[in-house]
Amino acid sequence: MEKIVLTVKGMTCMGCVRSVKNVLEPIPGVAGVDITLENGQVVISFDAAKSNIEQFKAAIQDAGYEVVGNG
Repeated sequence: MEKIVLTVKGMTCMGCVRSVKNVLEPIPGVAGVDITLENGQVVISFDAAKSNIEQFKAAIQDAGYEVVGNG
């Protein structure tokens, strides 16, 4: 299991946090999503054989948020 941290811009409330979780959790291989609203950090635990960072970024952007960095 791998873990990646993305910084996401545009999340302003717990509804935003739920929206981001809802687009990431169904991606095959995603085992867990932890989000800290205050600093915009999204921690994704995943199986690298089934999913990758590009899928996560695309899902977040499709939901209307901006991925501004890793880490």
